[in-house]
Amino acid sequence: MVPAAQLDTAVHDLLERVTRGSAASKGIGKQALYAQIDLDQAKAYAYAIEVMASTSQLPDAREWMNAFLEKRKPNFDR
Repeated sequence: MVPAAQLDTAVHDLLERVTRGSAASKGIGKQALYAQIDLDQAKAYAYAIEVMASTSQLPDAREWMNAFLEKRKPNFDR
């Protein structure tokens, strides 16, 4: 909750946070969430580990890692 006078700023800040990052990684993450929803905890964790390991080699993931190491904002193809 925020005061009414700060609502526009708070909404803008929230939108900025949820839209930053790789569109591809958001899509993969969403698919992974739905794929593991009905799994028991151990299988869900195992599935998530596999997804994270495999996606760590995608171009957007490499760009994020390089940007982090170079202390700059990542440039994702959107």
